Amino acid sequence: MQDAAVAGSVAALRSAVALWRGRRERVALVPTMGAIHEGHLALVAAARQQCDRVVASLFVNPKQFGPAEDFAAYPRDAAADIAAFAKAGVDLVFIPTVEEMYPPGFATSVQVGELGEALEGRFRPGFFTGVATVVAKLLLQTLPDAAYFGEKDYQQLLVVRRLARDLDIPARIEGVATVREADGLALSSRNVYLSPAERQMAPLIYRVLQDSAIALGRQPEAVTGILQRGVAELSAGGFAVDYLELREAETLAAMARLARPARLLAAARIGRTRLIDNIAVV
Repeated sequence: MQDAAVAGSVAALRSAVALWRGRRERVALVPTMGAIHEGHLALVAAARQQCDRVVASLFVNPKQFGPAEDFAAYPRDAAADIAAFAKAGVDLVFIPTVEEMYPPGFATSVQVGELGEALEGRFRPGFFTGVATVVAKLLLQTLPDAAYFGEKDYQQLLVVRRLARDLDIPARIEGVATVREADGLALSSRNVYLSPAERQMAPLIYRVLQDSAIALGRQPEAVTGILQRGVAELSAGGFAVDYLELREAETLAAMARLARPARLLAAARIGRTRLIDNIAVV
């Protein structure tokens, strides 16, 4: 295993990318907040298949955390993350400080309008402004041929695609399928917060999504009733449900009747852990 190089500044990042560009090598970007798991490594694997060089960023972005959220407690282990990236074939790990990303006087933000205001945006005000701002910066700092995001954060994937399109950032935004545990729980860095009992209950969110999708296929006009039953099942299983909704897959427009392409999306808390998940309705 060859060690991955580490860059702590935008200048060092751009210097490495310029060297690869001089060799006509294709460059991929995998943005992360660390706490690396197999879901992140699936993004790296997809990037390695399609590009010659892979940059992974490691930055816990304060601008996407609300005042009562877990910024200070968010899991951090840079040494373990760098080792995991190196083993997976990452060429360069970009680890900027907060001051490098948001120097004194920083005053610009990126918003994507309605796409970022529904669902997660409704329950986490300002979240997608923070996401869009940091991702726009990472894309402009790296100028990759492609950037890779997991479908587990499906709304985020659409937000990033929109900002890249609207700002004419010449990078393909690639979605990678959600990686799951054997019992269906979507991999997430926040899963470490689950107690053993909560971990046993956590896969219910995926089962409810699957059952709801099957029911919608049989009764495409019964959206309200099917989703209400799903919320009731999650609540009975110990979840505090933020939302369980059927949305158009490309715009996230609300749907009163199933019409494809569609996506079922859910967010719910169990204990102190907030889980999100989604599936395509096929």
